[in-house]
Amino acid sequence: MNSAEEIQHINPEGLMQPIAYTHVVRHNNLLFLSGQVSVDAEGNLIGEGDMRAQVRQVLENMKTALASQGADLSRIVKITIYTTDMDAYLTTGDISREYWPAGAPANTLVQIQRLARPDFLVEIDSTAIAPG
Repeated sequence: MNSAEEIQHINPEGLMQPIAYTHVVRHNNLLFLSGQVSVDAEGNLIGEGDMRAQVRQVLENMKTALASQGADLSRIVKITIYTTDMDAYLTTGDISREYWPAGAPANTLVQIQRLARPDFLVEIDSTAIAPG
């Protein structure tokens, strides 16, 4: 089996179906999740102007992506967080603790000028290890 055959591209049900990227790329037990933003399965923005609501939706989208591979948030080993408002993002630590009660994964936090849509306040990409 060549390495290209080992790579799977997965767009799970329950997430907006993208045109130009894949939500989950799997190679053996490694899961690479594309940056998740605060949209529902139909692509509607959740939490306009509300960082806390957007962070919660992003994490729910990550849960959906991981569940499609038999994993959950505890399987994430690394996240990169991009935000357009560092001060607002720093008020969301309690939300992260809800989703990672045993301890958050390694992470990088970066403030940027803009995300793909101007109403997105946060985007999080991640790497996880699937069970088994």
